[in-house]
Amino acid sequence: MKLNATTIKSVQAPQSGYVLLWDDDLQGFGLRVTAKGAKSYIVQAKIHGKTVRHTLGKHGVLTPDQARKRAKAKLGDMAEGKNPVAEKRRKKALSVTLADVTDAYLDSRRTRAGKPLKERTKKDVRYHLDGTFSEWKDKPVAEITRDMVLTRYKAKCKTSVAQANQSMRVLSALLNYAGATYRTPEGTRIIQDNPVEVLRDANVLRAVAPKKSMVPLDRLGEWWSAVQAMRADPALTPASRSAADLVALLAVTGLRLGEARSICWDQIEDASLRLTDTKNRTDVRLPLSDLAMEIIEARRNKTPFVFPARSGKGHLKDCRGQLMILAEKTGVDVTAHDLRRTFRTVAAKVGVELWRTKALMNHKQDQDITLAHYADLSDVRDLKPEADRIAQFFEEQKRVFEAGNVVTLERKA
Repeated sequence: MKLNATTIKSVQAPQSGYVLLWDDDLQGFGLRVTAKGAKSYIVQAKIHGKTVRHTLGKHGVLTPDQARKRAKAKLGDMAEGKNPVAEKRRKKALSVTLADVTDAYLDSRRTRAGKPLKERTKKDVRYHLDGTFSEWKDKPVAEITRDMVLTRYKAKCKTSVAQANQSMRVLSALLNYAGATYRTPEGTRIIQDNPVEVLRDANVLRAVAPKKSMVPLDRLGEWWSAVQAMRADPALTPASRSAADLVALLAVTGLRLGEARSICWDQIEDASLRLTDTKNRTDVRLPLSDLAMEIIEARRNKTPFVFPARSGKGHLKDCRGQLMILAEKTGVDVTAHDLRRTFRTVAAKVGVELWRTKALMNHKQDQDITLAHYADLSDVRDLKPEADRIAQFFEEQKRVFEAGNVVTLERKA
C-alpha cells in the first residue's frame, strides 16, 4: 500500500507480535504495527550484505510526509554503507556521562581481593564528583580533554595540592573504568587515551611532602601526663571522658581512628582485639598491652561499644576536641593519625623490629615478599611483649616528666 494518513488509519493491529507494511512508492520505507496498536515508521535495507532495520519514529509524532522525507535521507545514507543502528548505538556509547560512569564504578568495582570498595573510598569519589568535577557530571566522558584536565588540576592546586592530586587519581580511575567497560558497536573504546595522563606527560604533577607530625619524643612524657590528667578529671562529661580515653588508646596501640572508635566488647578477648575487613581488607587479631587493657576495662558499660556515642546510639565519632585541649596545655598539636605515627616512632625507639611494628599496626608488608606472601600475620598475639614494651615507654616518659627529671633522650641514653 501507499503509506498515508488514510491507509495508516485503516490498519488493524495483529492478534499477536507485529506486522510490517511496506510502501509501494519508496522501497524500504515501512510501518511496524504491534498487537497493542503501536505504529512506528521504519526503514530497511542491506548494508554490506546484512539486512538492517531502523526505526524513524512513532506515527502521530511524525506525519506520513515527515516520515517519508526522513526515510529518503536515511535510505540514501544506508545505500552509501552507513548503518543507522550502529550509529545510534555509537552515539549512545559516546553519550555516557561522568555521573553515569561513577554510578557504575561504585556499584561494580571490586578490589584485587574481589571485595567491594570501602564506604570511605566511595565517599571520596562522590566528594570529588560533586565538588572538583561538579561542572563535568553531566558531560560525556569522551568529551573530557587533556586541556580540561590540565586547567582543572592547576586551579585545584591553588587551594590544596594534596586534594588536587587525590581528585585526579579519582578521575583517572573513573576514566580507566570507562575505557575498559564502554565500547562503540565497532568494539572501539570510548576513551582511547586517559586524558589525566597529561599531568605526567607534561611533568606538572606537584609533590606533596609526606606528613611527619607526631608527638615529639622529648615531649612525650609531658603530653602523656596531660592525657592521663585529662582522663582523671572528675569534671569531664561522659562523652568527653570517652574521647580522652580514645586518645589514650590510639597512642598506645597505633590503631586507626576508624578501627578504635568503633570497637565492640565482643571484639575483646584474652587481651587481644579482633578486627574484621580492615583498611587492608583483611581480618586480624592484635595483642593488647596491659596498659591498653586498663584503658579499655575502665570503660565497661552496658552498650555494645567501648566508646559509645553521646546519644547512646552507635559509637563515638572523633576526639578532636580533646586533642585541641591537649594542644593548648602542652603546645603539642597532633591529629588522631599523628598518634599512629607516634606509636611507630616509639616502637623504633624501644628496638621493636619494623616488620613487627607494622604487624602490630596492621600495616601492609608489601616491601617484604616473604612476609607478604608466606607469613601468616592474621593473628599476631605473640607480639604482646612488643606491645607492652611500647606502652611502657609512654609510662616511663611520664614518670620522668612528673619527677622533674627532664633531660634530652640523647643525654639519658
